[in-house]
Amino acid sequence: MFKNLIGGEWVEGAAVSRNINPSDTRDVVGEYAQADAAQARLAIAAAHAAAPAWALTTPQQRFDILDAAGSEILARRAELGDLLAREEGKTLPEAVGEVVRAGNIFKFFAGEALRASGDVVASVRPGVGVEVTREPVGVVGLITPWNFPIAIPAWKLAPALAFGNAVVLKPADLVPGSAWALADILQRAGLPAGVFNLVMGRGSVVGQALLDDERVNAISFTGSVGTGKQVAAACVARMAKFQLEMGGKNPFIVLDDADLNVAVSCAVNSGFFSTGQRCTASSRVIVTEGIHDKFVAAMVEKMKSIKVDDARKAGTDIGPVVDEKQLAQDLEYVAIGKGEGATLAAGGEALGRNSAGAPGFYMTPALFTDTTAQMRINQEEIFGPVVSVIRVKGYDEALALANDTPFGLASGIATTSLKHATHFKRHAQAGMTMVNLPTAGVDYHVPFGGRKGSSYGPREQGRYAAEFFTTVKTSYTQA
Repeated sequence: MFKNLIGGEWVEGAAVSRNINPSDTRDVVGEYAQADAAQARLAIAAAHAAAPAWALTTPQQRFDILDAAGSEILARRAELGDLLAREEGKTLPEAVGEVVRAGNIFKFFAGEALRASGDVVASVRPGVGVEVTREPVGVVGLITPWNFPIAIPAWKLAPALAFGNAVVLKPADLVPGSAWALADILQRAGLPAGVFNLVMGRGSVVGQALLDDERVNAISFTGSVGTGKQVAAACVARMAKFQLEMGGKNPFIVLDDADLNVAVSCAVNSGFFSTGQRCTASSRVIVTEGIHDKFVAAMVEKMKSIKVDDARKAGTDIGPVVDEKQLAQDLEYVAIGKGEGATLAAGGEALGRNSAGAPGFYMTPALFTDTTAQMRINQEEIFGPVVSVIRVKGYDEALALANDTPFGLASGIATTSLKHATHFKRHAQAGMTMVNLPTAGVDYHVPFGGRKGSSYGPREQGRYAAEFFTTVKTSYTQA
């Protein structure tokens, strides 16, 4: 049984949860401790006690620990990738890629610990010196989702530690294994007791304890819009800092002048890889009428070769959906699309078992055509392998439809026109834009985040992460 990490000690939970492999529901990955509210408060107390000393450590001390953790993650990429694929369901190559990303994130922020800088500026008053520096926020609560079980904890945890904060991490209940492995690596990398605490358990219990406790100075959350609003309300009520990454309904535009192979490859990757379970996934493909029919025909043909199977089997393109509840939701949206009058051009069927006969949460990726922008399948985040195509007359209409959403995380376009690519990058109402690239797939050393209903607060990743995990101090000295 895998325990919680509180104050440097591995602690049994108030209950136990079984981590199930979605590729083969007979396979139990492990049994993981479930913390109650009292244990969550103990973790917060441990972080609160450890925070002052950790904030005063040298950049070299923080570099050494984070760099060691990154090195171990990279050295164990095959083992950790297999664990990730087994518990979450993304294919093994995708899972190994995510582990590599997590290792690189730790190494990047190890460097950021050494690169921390400030400003020395002239005062408007003679004989006065002014220094602008950054200090840690204090105790940070991290609440992470199930779709990236090691990368998202890494890109929150690494900067939090690099900038001198103490941390309490509550990973998603569905995928505790990768977060536990991360905790084990950091524990052995030499973090002082209490600087990092892992409390696995229900969001309504552990997450709520983080939101309610005055000792938690900041909350970084990735998850649903509804829960994000609850996080915001709770933090505002006690004036805690908060950062939200939530939903998306990301568009991908295909113009008449696009390279057809590039457009199809980007749309398939954006919409279906990782079983469509990415907040940056593109579920709305907006296609101009001159290329529409050729694009749809090429998409349908391409989808015939997509292999849906066990996530860890060689040759699998798409693994299972993460659990039974998510599968039911995906299939419900397929039914909704049909009911709204859209044409199901391909896929959208539950499979039930993989090629070896093992039970799992499988479905064939679905492609809808003859859709309108007002349909629910084009308005609501499905978070599964369901893509719809909207036909438009030209670029202006495509851009207007792309921006006609309460979300604004990622937006993409396939075109060979420099004019349209340049205009799109400036006018797409999204935090990230992609030209002739999938909307899902970003670098670890640059900012990640959106606008409108997708994100709130400073960006994650890259040097911009300092905006959330530090606070600015201005110091004056009379010479």
